[in-house]
Order: sequence, then C-alpha cells, then structure tokens
Amino acid sequence: MGFDSTMEVRSLAGRLGFAASEGAHVCRSPIDGAETGRVAEASAEEVGAAVARAQAAFLAWRGVPPPRRGELVRRFGEVLREEKEALGRLVSLEAGKILQEGLGEVQEMIDICDFAVGLSRQLYGLTIATERPGHRMMETWHPLGVVGVISAFNFPVAVWAWNACLALVCGDSVVWKPSEKTPLTAAAVQALFERAAAGFDEAPAHLSQVVQGGRETGAALVDDGRVALLSATGSTRMGREIAPRVARRFGRVLLELGGNNGMVVAPTADLALAERAITFAAVGTAGQRCTTLRRLFVHDTLYDRLVPRLKEVWANVAVGNPLSDGILVGPLIDGAAFAAMQAALAEARNQGGDVAGGDRLPSGENAFYVRPALVEMPAQTRITLTETFAPILYVMRYASLEEAIALHNAAPQGLSSSIFTNDLREAELFLSAAGSDCGIVNVNIGPSGAEIGGAFGGEKETGGGRESGSDAWRNYMRRATNTINYSRDLPLAQGIDFAMP
Repeated sequence: MGFDSTMEVRSLAGRLGFAASEGAHVCRSPIDGAETGRVAEASAEEVGAAVARAQAAFLAWRGVPPPRRGELVRRFGEVLREEKEALGRLVSLEAGKILQEGLGEVQEMIDICDFAVGLSRQLYGLTIATERPGHRMMETWHPLGVVGVISAFNFPVAVWAWNACLALVCGDSVVWKPSEKTPLTAAAVQALFERAAAGFDEAPAHLSQVVQGGRETGAALVDDGRVALLSATGSTRMGREIAPRVARRFGRVLLELGGNNGMVVAPTADLALAERAITFAAVGTAGQRCTTLRRLFVHDTLYDRLVPRLKEVWANVAVGNPLSDGILVGPLIDGAAFAAMQAALAEARNQGGDVAGGDRLPSGENAFYVRPALVEMPAQTRITLTETFAPILYVMRYASLEEAIALHNAAPQGLSSSIFTNDLREAELFLSAAGSDCGIVNVNIGPSGAEIGGAFGGEKETGGGRESGSDAWRNYMRRATNTINYSRDLPLAQGIDFAMP
C-alpha cells in the first residue's frame, strides 16, 4: 500500500509524549497489519497497586472544591485542542477509522471537557418538603471513590473521556484498562493528561492511571473491592460476566454493551436524506460502532426505489487507507472480525438472504479491507437479531408501522433507533412508550452517535448504563439525604407518638 504505519506511530509518539516500545504486548495497525509498538501488560498485583494509588489520590482529590476540579479538566481540554490533529491521526492508525472520524472522536473529548467544566459548578441537590415543623430536609452529592473504566477498541479515547471527565469533576480518581487492540492511544491520552496536570498543585499524583493488558488485567480491576464504580464498554458477553462479579462485592457497574440498531423508512420519508443517513450509519467505522445501523425496515411502497439505489452506493463506496483523502471506509480491526463477518453472511444466505458485497479487497496478509454488505432478507431471522461487528446491513420490508415497531423491538439489544417520516403521527408514535424501546430514539437522522449533552446508553442487553451528558454525572457520586432539626422539639414522622416514661 506504500504506507508505513510503524514510522507514523513513532513520529506521533514523540509529538504526544508517550512510549511506544516498552513491553511484550505487540501493537498492530489494522491499516497495514504492521507492528507499531509494544506495551507492558499489568499483572493482577500491579493492578492492585494502581488501585491503591488511586484510592490515596481520591482521598486528597475529594476535598478539592468542584470548580477547581473543573479547572484541571479545562486545562486538559486545552491540551486536547492543541493536539487534536496528532491524537486524531493516532486514533485512525490504531483503530482503523477514517481520519475525519478520528478527529471527530478527539472533538468529542474536547466537548465533554467543556461540559464537565460547566458541570463542576452545577452538582445540584434538592431541598425536599418535610412534614415536620422546624426541620429542613435536603439531598447532597459527594465524591464516590475510585472509578474503573474498561473501554473498547472502536472508540479508543472518547468513551474514556465521557467517564473520566465527569468522574474527575465529581471528585473521583480513575483507573483505565483500554482495549488490548488499541493500547497506544490510551498511553497518549495519559501523557496528555499528565501534561495538563503538571503544575496544578491541587491535583494529587495518580489521579488518572492506565493499566494495559487483556482479560486477566480487566478481571483484576473488576474484582477489586476498592473500585467503587466499574464502567465497561464492550460486548454483551463481556457484560454478562462482569455484572455479577461486581454485584457480588456490592460495587456499582455502568454497562454500555451491544447494539443491533434499526431504522424504519416510512412512506412519507425524504429518500435523499434517508439514503445519506443510512450510508454513514451502516458503513461508517467499517460497521464497528455500537450504534451502527444493522437492520433497515423499508415500507413496501418505497422498497423497490430505495434498495437498488443503496446497492449502487454500496458497490461504489470508497474503501481503503483511512488516512487517505476521499476514503469513507477503513479496515476491519483484525482477522477475527473478518472471520465473524463471513460467518454471519454465510448464515444469512442459509436463512434466505440475498447478499450483495461483503467480499475482501486486496490488502496484504494482515490487513482486512472489505466491501460493505447489503443483505435482503425475506423475514427477520436469527442472524438479523445477532450483532456482528462488521459492515452488514440487513434490509426487510414492512407493511404497517405497528409491524415495523414490533420487528424493531424484537432485538435483544436496545441501544439506538431512528425513523424517517414526515408524518407527525408516525414520528410521535415511534417516540412514545408504544414505539421504539431503545435508549436513543431519533426522527429523520440516523441512529449513529449522540451529542455529549444527552445521556448515551440503552436498554435490555445493551446494559442500561448511561454515560456522557444529562444527569449521567450522578453515576460518579454518592447521594445523602439530610434532615436538620432547628427547633426545640423532636416530632417523629408519620405522626408516631413515642412518649418517654
């Protein structure tokens, strides 16, 4: 391909201030399959030591006024602005997403920094009506403790920022276990955070730490009783394992798991708008987003107009080096992702699907570029209800909106959804309690992504967690209900008369 990812990463490591060649774990770029660096994996004992340091940092940080905590996050946001181009390029090199998406991910980090800075002056409680005269009742919010973050390869820096920036202004410390497929971006972010914290006297050492490694490293973080909140992004399978382990030690867990997202294209839809939304939602990030569009329900009256046009787009979408101009689809993360995609397409064919695309493009032995696949299905089958982390779009007909909603909600996951319609009644029904059962429900935009101002997450097998905006900050704090008696009497609630002898 005439491209050397190793040299690119080494150059960025020097710019961003992180080491790319310390340890035994081999890092590879999905762009060309080349080794880009090495990192040291943390043992269970080393994870425990990191958590102990984080606990000490928390005890100091919780006493810093929230607006001063926000000042540290503001400084971090400024560093990210300075290094947006370099960090975005590193995201593309390590995760394989196109440069525009890499830059967009760093912008998400900047945006959540801005959100968190404002939040640092808005950690509001309530004043609560009390039935007892001469009393005041209220709730207050306090820092929680050590927050553990386990993130996935597809958003290697933004998801950490969603958690860490809120945790920091809430008074918590953070220990981060990134995906073993994208460890260098985590090392870079840690270096940038340390640059922001340098000279900020109120920030204790080890406020943010990274522990690299795979399953064993993550398990040590999951099982450590000093981790007050474990925020994990990944597969539903991973969530099924993590949730009961954290529950056994009575810890908190925030799960952002799989998504099998659907879109309904109704009779009054703006097809030109829908086509653009469908394309980005289904093939962006090579189909490796939790919010990727995977199921498309098209009304009978539009099917024969829309689907042939989509096939044409699918056949001509630009696939290649994600750092090159004009490319819309980069590589799959690795060979395992390619094998899973091919297995899903084979099963779809066995279940009556008509597959267009999905073939591997010439890309060398260790890089996996594929043509996005569009699969026309005669009905919703087992494979359409299974999330495959690859650019596969299953397309099905529907006759009534009630039928489409039932098909849509049949998925075990409940992350993101959308409808394209200009019918107010249809839009409102889809948004209502009788409509989509997802955590994100959109009208006339795709299901992909969410602005940081809104809480991000979903229902059912998506895990129920909420990150980023709205009141997601409450995950990172503990609530206390307080009653103050400023009278000289001691009335009891519920009118109880407890007369002392």
